[in-house]
Amino acid sequence: MGIPIEHITGLVLAGGRGSRMGGIDKGLQHLGERTLVEHALARLRPQVGGLGINANRSLEVYAKFGVPVWPDTLEGFAGPLAGMLAGLAAMTTEWLVTVPCDTPHFPTDLVARLASAAAEGGCRAAMPQTRDATGALQPQPVFCLLHRALRGELEAALAGGERKVEHFTRAMGQVLVPFDDAGAFFNANTPADLRHLQHTRPT
Repeated sequence: MGIPIEHITGLVLAGGRGSRMGGIDKGLQHLGERTLVEHALARLRPQVGGLGINANRSLEVYAKFGVPVWPDTLEGFAGPLAGMLAGLAAMTTEWLVTVPCDTPHFPTDLVARLASAAAEGGCRAAMPQTRDATGALQPQPVFCLLHRALRGELEAALAGGERKVEHFTRAMGQVLVPFDDAGAFFNANTPADLRHLQHTRPT
């Protein structure tokens, strides 16, 4: 049996520094008529039972999108693992799935496929993987399904200095799930990337 949708909370990660965007709040940049975080929320909403946003600034602005806003519990912009911990600490469901705020066209079956693979494999973490231009397999670590039981181990890993999502999930016995459309995971790290998104996929 798979994981019921109501057992999964979706979290949009918007808590980074936006360094390659010039330090601006990436989730609040526009793609078409909507912000990047609005695109991510709209894409994720049908796939999960509830939603949240992880943000560390502009909290009042993010609150206007109508879902809970959960800042990092660690100081200093500790990266996506810190955002994941914030979600695990705040949610009330059994599972958490995270997506970054800057990847507006991630697959509409992302959560279903990660959940199916985790349930089938008896795993507590699931992550997509795609092939790069050379054909090599490449994990997409900020897209991650995590069981709530991992909260304590994640707290310990962060306290020990771990900052790489895949290092942590690999140690937890993750399952990697292949996705054919690598372009669906294209993210807007820079203003040029955002312009690229404007012209390559419908919004």
